[in-house]
Amino acid sequence: MINRTTVSEFLLLGFSDIREQQILYSMVFLLIYLAAVIGNLLIIAVVALDCHLRTPMYFFLFNLSFLDLCYISVTIPKMFANSLTNTRSISFFGCVTQVFLVISLAATECAFLSVMAYDRYTAICFPLHYRMIMSRGTCAQMAAGSWVSGFLYSVLHTGNTFRLPFCHSNVVGQFFCDIPQLLKLSCSDTYSNKVVVVLFGVCLALGCFVFIIVSYIQIFSTVLKIPSMQGRRKAFSTCLPHLVVIGLFFGTGSFVYMRQTSMSSSYWDLLASVLYAVLPPLLNPIIYSLRNKEIREALGRVIARKCFSKEWNVHF
Repeated sequence: MINRTTVSEFLLLGFSDIREQQILYSMVFLLIYLAAVIGNLLIIAVVALDCHLRTPMYFFLFNLSFLDLCYISVTIPKMFANSLTNTRSISFFGCVTQVFLVISLAATECAFLSVMAYDRYTAICFPLHYRMIMSRGTCAQMAAGSWVSGFLYSVLHTGNTFRLPFCHSNVVGQFFCDIPQLLKLSCSDTYSNKVVVVLFGVCLALGCFVFIIVSYIQIFSTVLKIPSMQGRRKAFSTCLPHLVVIGLFFGTGSFVYMRQTSMSSSYWDLLASVLYAVLPPLLNPIIYSLRNKEIREALGRVIARKCFSKEWNVHF
């Protein structure tokens, strides 16, 4: 007979059992979190305030920054609070919410990266029809479709996971609630759950990745036909930040998946998940701001406008 008990809370894996190290890790992650929040908020503010950035590419970048801001806010604040209070607990409802948001935001980001690849493909391969193809209504529909698809994808996996009884333990081997770790705690057969997770996960990631690769093959073939070196450089400069972000997102995600499907220690699994959950939201705004001249110029215009308005108010 299996002892089936109702789990009211879960215990998350901490980075250390030593109190001093807990404080140190919490401070490090607080700095990382603040840097990610400030970076993404800057991009959101610049795109919203500067009229020169009212284009489809920056509309999708606005959504991506907002998504990254939400993504890192789902896991890091809870881990920081647990480290400061020297606890590891998370309520059952909190765990359900965390799983739903992590999966929903990750799937939505995958969809947005694909949409942004299509936007670059349209802008470079069909420049004369770009405004007509990527109209304001079309961009809004693409953005809404990305958010809704991520929501539905998460509903499937979250509902499929938490319909299971948990009785083996309530200790999650991760610093946030993660489906592979939760399946280990179930006292029922989880084979069908694992099949669903792997099948749908591979279909989503592989489908988006193949779509992005095909789009950029078409983009590069078109760019290489541009006669002027300056034109080719400008086209590549708009694609490079997006390519780096794609490599970062899929690279860290593949690393996490490979660690979870191989025999690995909890320490390396924890490190891999940190890279996947923290690195993209932290580096995405840095990549776009450093490699995108228009973002830097727009940021300068916004700062100058704010400073000028303050000086004007002081004098008059």
